[in-house]
Amino acid sequence: MKKFWKSGDPFVWITGGALAFSLLMIGGLLFLIMAKGLGFFWPSDIAEVTLKDGAKFLGQIRGREEIPQPDASVGTPKLYRIQLQIGNRDIYGLDFKWINKNEIAKIDYPSEAVLFERLEWGNMYGFIKEIREGEVIIARGNEQSWIALKGILPQTEEIYKTIKRIEKKDIGDFNYNIEKLRLDIKKLELRGGDPSALEARIKSLEYQIELQKKLYQNKESELAGLYEKLAENKIVVSTVDGREKEMPIGTIVRAYQPNDMSLLDKVLLYISKVWEFVSGEPRESNTEGGIFPAIFGTVMMVLIMSVVVLPFGVLAALYLREYAKQGVLLRIVRICVNNLAGVPSIVFGVFGLGFFIYVIGGSIDNIFYTEALPTPTYGTGGIIWASLTLALLTVPVVIVATEEGLAAVPRQIKEGSFALGATKFETIWRVVAPSAMPAILTGLILAIARATGEVAPLMITGVVKLAPALPIDGHFPFIHLERKFMHLGFHIYDVGFQSPNVEAAKPMVYATTLLLILIVVFLNLAAIIIRNRLRKRYATSAF
Repeated sequence: MKKFWKSGDPFVWITGGALAFSLLMIGGLLFLIMAKGLGFFWPSDIAEVTLKDGAKFLGQIRGREEIPQPDASVGTPKLYRIQLQIGNRDIYGLDFKWINKNEIAKIDYPSEAVLFERLEWGNMYGFIKEIREGEVIIARGNEQSWIALKGILPQTEEIYKTIKRIEKKDIGDFNYNIEKLRLDIKKLELRGGDPSALEARIKSLEYQIELQKKLYQNKESELAGLYEKLAENKIVVSTVDGREKEMPIGTIVRAYQPNDMSLLDKVLLYISKVWEFVSGEPRESNTEGGIFPAIFGTVMMVLIMSVVVLPFGVLAALYLREYAKQGVLLRIVRICVNNLAGVPSIVFGVFGLGFFIYVIGGSIDNIFYTEALPTPTYGTGGIIWASLTLALLTVPVVIVATEEGLAAVPRQIKEGSFALGATKFETIWRVVAPSAMPAILTGLILAIARATGEVAPLMITGVVKLAPALPIDGHFPFIHLERKFMHLGFHIYDVGFQSPNVEAAKPMVYATTLLLILIVVFLNLAAIIIRNRLRKRYATSAF
């Protein structure tokens, strides 16, 4: 055994086993997230569950688990129950129901069962009874009504898109113009000047405001007409227990009969639902719909953070390594930088709130936006302050990685540059920095990986639960970095732990988590590819 241990073979097995165990845990985690997240979009069949007492429930089976029996004796048969998503929250008051398997008489899958995805109240499961246009019945019975519904849904979808365009673009533009004119009046009043000229200018601005208000009212009238048109067609749905629900077809996002769909139809529907999740806006307290605003906010914040942290981190490392006099003071600075990397992120968030928002943002408001006060413009949370806070959080990582890269550049290369007559700046700019670029990008990769998943500092520097309007529009300066934004990490926290409907939100948590992992991997891969190309380009004997 002594020889065996001295040979080092056990250590090889231990290290290999540790690696295998780590990979197994990572793979298991990713498999769980993928199974729960991607399975959320699959249109599973609708089950009609009949209990032994005659009660009936209609919905999709979402889970199965063993019923705990802590006081049962040895040999007692195991009991199981299924989780059924019954939907119809406006009727039953809940989305899910647990049913013991020993209470089930039979489970059927009726082909005429329909699933309605709605703008509010979640999914509805039932059977179509009739379709009305006003008070006139245009279709009756499941088959006839289903054909009529498939013809009406595309029309209501177009009307809904027109409503959203008017609300976001036209009415949004009018509101922006009215507010801008109002602030111009207040700015003139604050500046003062010749009373007659000031009064004439203010009257001109007030006249423009009245014109904008009239245009606004015209669009409101058009919007009211579209909403009336959207509510014209109604559908009557009967539940499995005989209740009836009348609702406007305009509130239906999607309707389908999964029990009567082919595999190809289900795959196409699955792809459309995944695309809606990636490109759409959230609804139902973020538990349904898409998360595009959160994706956009996350990527934009990371890009701004990267643009800020990279030059500052690299310049600081260059000074510490190439220019600063080595001594006690420099060693203290390096210790402080290393310690900053271990400071809890919420501390940086508090600093960002106090310094960036209240001091810098408040000063900007007092100098440039006095007419808008006391309503803050930059003196409140926004994507720019959140990005700067994360840049401050990750700058120690970039500094340390850059310093290590600079230290790894062979001394002979620098001396050769000096021997050829290059100045110190030229040597650093053309020789040292390019050779250390792979290490610099390694620091950036680590910074991106950490910043993308941070939530605590963002909660007090600009992130919000719901901000469907992107910080980019057609109004100058087009990119509004002072606006609040959504973030995937905070979205996971909000949906998973603050949602009033936890069971309905659980699949969205897994799907968002998977998407956040994919974004981190994509950003890191892009940086890694660039780093590897630079490493090949500036390869030396030291690397």
